Amino acid sequence: MGRQFNRSPFHKWKILISHNQLDGTIPSSICNIQSLLSLALNNNQFSGEFPKEWSLWSRIIFVDVSNNNLSGNIPSSIGIPSHLLILKMDNNQLSGEIPSALQNCSFLLRLSLGGNNFTGGIPSWIGSKVSILIVLQLRSNSLSGHIPHQLCSLPFLQFLDLGHNRFSGTIPKCLNNLTSLVSGPNNSWIFFSAFEETTATTKGRESEYFTSQARLLTIIDISSNDLEGEIPEEISSLLSLGTLNLSMNQLSGSIPSKIGNLYRLETFDLSQNRLSGHIPQSLANMTFLSHLNLSHNKLTGRIPSGNQLQTLVDPSIYEGNSLCGFPLPKCPKDEDNIHEPHIHEKQDHGDDDEKLGFCTSVVLGFIIGFWSVCGTLILKKSWRHAYFQFFDHIKDKVALTIALRAVRLQRRS
Repeated sequence: MGRQFNRSPFHKWKILISHNQLDGTIPSSICNIQSLLSLALNNNQFSGEFPKEWSLWSRIIFVDVSNNNLSGNIPSSIGIPSHLLILKMDNNQLSGEIPSALQNCSFLLRLSLGGNNFTGGIPSWIGSKVSILIVLQLRSNSLSGHIPHQLCSLPFLQFLDLGHNRFSGTIPKCLNNLTSLVSGPNNSWIFFSAFEETTATTKGRESEYFTSQARLLTIIDISSNDLEGEIPEEISSLLSLGTLNLSMNQLSGSIPSKIGNLYRLETFDLSQNRLSGHIPQSLANMTFLSHLNLSHNKLTGRIPSGNQLQTLVDPSIYEGNSLCGFPLPKCPKDEDNIHEPHIHEKQDHGDDDEKLGFCTSVVLGFIIGFWSVCGTLILKKSWRHAYFQFFDHIKDKVALTIALRAVRLQRRS
């Protein structure tokens, strides 16, 4: 790209030459266009360093040089055009630390530096001096240190991607201060180009989204780091969150009991951690959940059932734990419940047999006793006469006793 860019009398300029096969270096003369507002050189094959004369761009608001082969450090002069709104430099070979000069760009809405070789930590000025970010993508670098609590001071943040770095420490407990992830996305996306592309990993795969779709994304991805400690309960307050990926860390403790409050969650990945305890029953409250992965932890007990969980039939999302229930084999208690009716049936049959035996004994006893007496009287004439004489004698005695008592009562009266 050998063309020289000279000063232009026009007040508004846009250079939009993305998605071509342009190669070579970006000429420094491009900075001579002082009225330049938007620069889109993304998805080409540019190499070398980015021009250092950023200070000449006093009005620029949009820079996208993503998906090239640029190398070197981001020039410190980047902070001089303080009206910068969008900076996309992801998927290059840039290195060094995130320049402190960027803190002068207090109107930044999007900072995408993922897929490079940046080192150091996340600057504390992100959240203090640069406080209206909507998208912060630092994925796939070599960033380290703790996740600063200043990130919680980004009320408009709805897309936080820190995955595949070397962050350590714990997850900040103040994430419930991220207002847009609690009450829903804001309208700041009107400053984004309609054809601006956003790369996001959702539902287990990486996809490209234009602004009309990207503005609906609400993501926290801190996967593939060295984070430890427990998942803070405060994360259950992010009611508008659509994707939560905390996989491949060293997280321990239990899954927050109120995690089911995230009813809009579509992607939920906690795989390859050290989480223990039961899966909260509230997980069944997630009616939009379509991608779940809890594999390779230390979880135990029964898998909750209900709503979307019944549609997740892949058993591998639970493997590497001590879990049971659909879609894994049934729990031992379920097996006991299956056999218990047979036990009751046997007991019922036993009771019926006892009742039948008792009734049979009574009937047989009556029949045998009846015919033992009556049969003998029928067959033996002498016994029959003696039997009736005995009853006649008894009858006479009873009649005499009643008559004597009646006479005595009359005499007394």
